[in-house]
Parts: sequence; C-alpha cells; structure tokens
Amino acid sequence: MTSSRHRIWQLLLAISVSALLLWWAFRDVDLAETVGYLRAVRLGWLLAAVVVATSLFPLRLIRWRLLLRLENGDPYPWLPLWHAVAMGFAANNLLPFRAGEVVRTVAASRLTGARLTTSLASVAVERVFDALTVVGLLALALLMPGMPPGLAVAGIPVQQVATTAGLLALAALACAGLVVAFPKAAERSVRRLIPSDRIALRLVEMIEGLRQGLAVLKSPARLAGVVAWSIVLWLVNALSFYLAFFAFDLPVSYTGAVVLQGVLAFGIAVPSAPGYVGPFEAVITAVLALYGIGASQAVAYAVGYHLTTFVPITVLGVWSATRTGLGLFATARAAPPSA
Repeated sequence: MTSSRHRIWQLLLAISVSALLLWWAFRDVDLAETVGYLRAVRLGWLLAAVVVATSLFPLRLIRWRLLLRLENGDPYPWLPLWHAVAMGFAANNLLPFRAGEVVRTVAASRLTGARLTTSLASVAVERVFDALTVVGLLALALLMPGMPPGLAVAGIPVQQVATTAGLLALAALACAGLVVAFPKAAERSVRRLIPSDRIALRLVEMIEGLRQGLAVLKSPARLAGVVAWSIVLWLVNALSFYLAFFAFDLPVSYTGAVVLQGVLAFGIAVPSAPGYVGPFEAVITAVLALYGIGASQAVAYAVGYHLTTFVPITVLGVWSATRTGLGLFATARAAPPSA
C-alpha cells in the first residue's frame, strides 16, 4: 500500500511538472498565430523530419547489438531486439515513470533469453555513450562562430550543465571499466562487506551479468563501433530537428539544431508525464527564443514536431507488443525474470 501511494504521488508530481512547463511555454502565445503557423507548415519537409527521426530506432538497434551479446560474443538476432526497442520507446510515450527502459530490458530478456542484468547493463552503457556524445556535440556547437558568449537557457548556463554532465558520464564509464577489468575483486568486496550469504550471492550474480553487459569495453573494435554509431545517431537526430526548421520556416542553422538537441536531452530528464509532454515544449520554446523566434512560432514548431514524431514509433511499439504477445502494460508490470 505504501509503495502504491508513493507511486501515485510520483505520478501526480510528474503531471504537475508537465502542466507547469506547458503553462510556461504557452504563456506568451497567441493561439490564433500558432494555429496559423501549423496550417502553413511545409508538409514535405515535416515528413522528411519524421522519417529521419524514426530512422533513429533502427540505428539504436544496430548499436545495441554491439553492446548486448551472448556469452560467446555472438550477437542476438535482429527481430527480437527490434521488438524490444520498439516496445521500450513506445512505452516511454504511453506509460508513466519512464517505463520504457524496464519494458525494453524485460522484453529483450524474455524474447532472447539474455540475462536481465546483462540487458540492463547494456542499456546503462548505452545511456553513458549517449550522454558523452550529446555533451561532446553540444560543446563543439558552442564553440562555433556566431554563438553568443555565456549562452544560458532559463538563466541556467548551458556550458556549465554540459561540463557537469560530461564529467558524470566519464565517471560512470570509468566505473564500468573497473567492473570489467576487476570482476573478481568486485565479487570479493561484496562477499566481505555483505553479511548475508543470500544477498551477497545475488549481488555477485548481478556483477557477473553486468560484466557480460559491459564486455564491449574489452573489444576495441566493438567499442569503436559503439562510439561511431553514437555519433551517427545523434548527428541524425539533430538533422531531424534541422529539417523541421525548414517545415516551419525557421532561420536556424544545423548548429542551432545541435544546441537544441543538447539542451533538450537535459530538459526531458526532469519528472514529467508520459511522452515528455511539457519539458519538450518548454525547452524548445526557450532555445528558439535565443535565435529570435517568437513564442507562437516556437510552440507551433514544438507541438508539430512532437506530435508527428510521436506517432510512428508508438504505432510500431504497440504492434510489436501485440505481435510478441508480451503487451506494453503487462511487460511494465511484470516481475523481472531471474537473472
């Protein structure tokens, strides 16, 4: 009962944050102007942006197959992992509590037989590489000519946030490397520090699963592949924002799309309703204001991009959930299988 109440309060907080940020984004908006901008959208450019944004999920699949491997180093089959990717990102759009990562890891474990801890570790490493890549691209964009010095969004210095996030990601990667390099030492430390044999055994099993999930760090070729695909993935993501600029006739460069992407990655990390509603619109409105874009046009861009890119992966994820028989809600609620 206490856990249920806690989750209800978490959900109410997330919805409140979304509502507050939506109010902030719309506070200076002329709705008639916004509707006018949406009606005047260049559909060809918007469709191109949606196609490019949707292509990110196959790219994520390619990278994930480098991170999540069988014990002998072979990759898992494409189709089960695709179902897991599609279901995970659809769950982020439809379910509360950022359930997508839980759905993705449980689905991958159920469909491929991978250990849950191994699947979780691969997703954790994926997130670290995402953070490092986004921060790196944002830092490069901030050095480009024409960028205002001391760039800040809502009074928060972008460079300071990027530096902090980069250091945290590097620290996480270093810890991951230590687990891979010294698994036996980690196991001995657990057995020495945990008095309960049962809990210690469970933690040792988790460390073994983590070691398998982090094994990519031992292979220079696979590590290089993960780095390369991470860069490609986030350059393509920025391209989708850039193409949408043309759809809404916004005079913002590709560098501006990289900045928007970088700030948005931090903005949607706050608790919010499913689909990042609220933070998504507020961040885009704030960043586009730096480029002289009015609130009405910025909100039209944010809402138009958000709605149209939301649909394809959500439909694909629901189809995968139906096709595999797992179900999004059932997978999100499922007790994790034995690792």
